[in-house]
Amino acid sequence: MNSLVVLAVCVLVFAWGWRVYGRRLQKLYGIDPSLATPSKTKFDGLDYVPAKHWLVLFGHHFSSIAGAGPIVGPVIACTIWGWAPTLVWVVIGSVFFGAVHDFGALAISVKEGGDSLSSVAAKVISKRACYIFGIFVWLALLLVIAVFLYLCADTFVQEPKIILPSLGLIPVAMVVGYLLYVVKTNQTAVTVFGLGSLVVLLVAGQMLSPAGTSFSVWAVILLVYCFLASILPVNILLQPRDYLSSFLLFFGMAAGFAGLFITRPNMALPAFIGFNSKEGALWPMLFITVACGAISGFHSLIASGTSSKQIANERDIKKVGYGAMITEGLLAVMVVLAVAAGLGRAALGDSSGPIVIFGKAYGAVTLPFMGSYGQAIALIILNAFILTTLDTATRISRYLTEELFGIKNRFLSTGIIIVVSGWLALAKDAANTPLWKKLWPAFGASNQLVAALALFVMSCWLLFKNKPNKITLYPAIFMLVTTVAALFYQTNMYAKKGDVLLVLISSVLIVLAAVMTMEVVKIYRNKKPAAGL
Repeated sequence: MNSLVVLAVCVLVFAWGWRVYGRRLQKLYGIDPSLATPSKTKFDGLDYVPAKHWLVLFGHHFSSIAGAGPIVGPVIACTIWGWAPTLVWVVIGSVFFGAVHDFGALAISVKEGGDSLSSVAAKVISKRACYIFGIFVWLALLLVIAVFLYLCADTFVQEPKIILPSLGLIPVAMVVGYLLYVVKTNQTAVTVFGLGSLVVLLVAGQMLSPAGTSFSVWAVILLVYCFLASILPVNILLQPRDYLSSFLLFFGMAAGFAGLFITRPNMALPAFIGFNSKEGALWPMLFITVACGAISGFHSLIASGTSSKQIANERDIKKVGYGAMITEGLLAVMVVLAVAAGLGRAALGDSSGPIVIFGKAYGAVTLPFMGSYGQAIALIILNAFILTTLDTATRISRYLTEELFGIKNRFLSTGIIIVVSGWLALAKDAANTPLWKKLWPAFGASNQLVAALALFVMSCWLLFKNKPNKITLYPAIFMLVTTVAALFYQTNMYAKKGDVLLVLISSVLIVLAAVMTMEVVKIYRNKKPAAGL
């Protein structure tokens, strides 16, 4: 089958979801452009700041949610189970699960004054649910920061040519933020300046690469950046940096699709490889593996953490919440098509890892007009995803630290996050294995569990608003059952290997899921849901 036929089908489903399902969600949540948003009613010049334009916020939101997940997960899944089941879940998951999850998290947080979903859980479920959800998310975020810190620092060591464009964008972003919000310069002119500076940095990075700097030095530099991104006004560093980075990401996607249109390759990878594999059965493990390419609990943290505090008008909730997830789904589609059509069967025997496989596949489809630069650009794009997720995760962790532990000083709360996540990134066990590597295998399932719990919070919120909630409840149940099944499978696998730590972590996650589910069931017993949607 030709890759362009597959792409056309995926795009049509995404377009239907945007037009029909997105509009359905707007009606369900009562989106009202005349209502003032928290960015205006709670404006503080630090966290609550209305974005200059919805595109600026979209850039921040998309750059933050699209970490390495929508690239790494689909690459792994399509080489294990085949491109067909991977694409089916990416498309269906994005439209009916991920975008519903992201839209709901953003809409509810805006309606509740910018509160996080853990705070909303206290209102509509119980304080116990709030603490369970909050602590669980806080620990998961620490792990995300640690892992992305490690990956980014390691990439700087391995690929020094991307250092200058990655770090040089930070001062450029601060200038852009200053021009937009303080000087109030024309947005188009400022954007052109920022993008022009980015191009100069990309070119200069190919000629001036500060090689030889150690991993630990880069880790410390990145931690300092994360600290600043957390404590500075959101419109001065975090938002403009992510906004500018998004153009790099959009360019990468556009170039990838352009390569597919030019080469028009056929799908050379098997459409279906098999139901069972060494990584487990297609259900539930494919759904956990694809992760962010279809739905991710991490997205709800960004939507109800930073994005809800910057959205200037409720009419933009669909564009930012639903639209960004559909765009991420489109990114995952490009990744699968690049691997399945660009590399084909060569990807099955490639042991170089999903990041390198993606680089090779991207280079193959963009070869006609990018030449040998295709693979390098793929790595720059991936690192941009990682860095934007890293800074946003640090800021959200600061919010949660303040909520859960009552720490009101942003310098202290951010310092705690930096110290703990930094230690987690650099610590090693007796066998000299990085500690995060021992913990990371449990993150895939824990991330999907966060998505299930977030959907339950949304369902209860709609329930108490006397609104139909099947549109969130059914996805919540599916994700809960799927994730718990994956956790049981992983627990059994870890037990056979004698990995006591991962057995313990997986078991705790199962218990937390059970407790949270019982809390939700109590709510449904006491209050009947509204009529079906």
